Amino acid sequence: MDMLPPPNPSTVSHTVLRLILGPLEAQVMEVLWANGKCTVREVVERLGRSIAYTTVMTTLDRLYRKNLVTRRMRGRAYLYAPRVTCQEWKEQVARDVVAKLLAGPDASREALLACLLETVAQQDAVLLHEIEKRVRQAT
Repeated sequence: MDMLPPPNPSTVSHTVLRLILGPLEAQVMEVLWANGKCTVREVVERLGRSIAYTTVMTTLDRLYRKNLVTRRMRGRAYLYAPRVTCQEWKEQVARDVVAKLLAGPDASREALLACLLETVAQQDAVLLHEIEKRVRQAT
């Protein structure tokens, strides 16, 4: 069985972000996290590519309905802001993914643990040591 190369830490969070959200939703959230409060027009400008105003407006409305952004009227336009920080969002996604994987059959849970430990061992020996220490403390 061919092993996949270890993930590049600089792109892992963006890859996960795009798997959970659509590609445009992820880009819009990144704009809001980087800039704070923005109108639709400001998001369009900061995306740095040709995209219809109405497409971004619809995307922001979807993010609002998913409870990921807040909005309030400023003049005649909505001002959007992220409801949570990027780090808070990543932590919640990680908790949700792990909880769903652990809810599966024993074989799935064992595979998850093996994969997690293998990836940590490849990426961060200090973190692996910290995990080992916490497991010893918990038992």
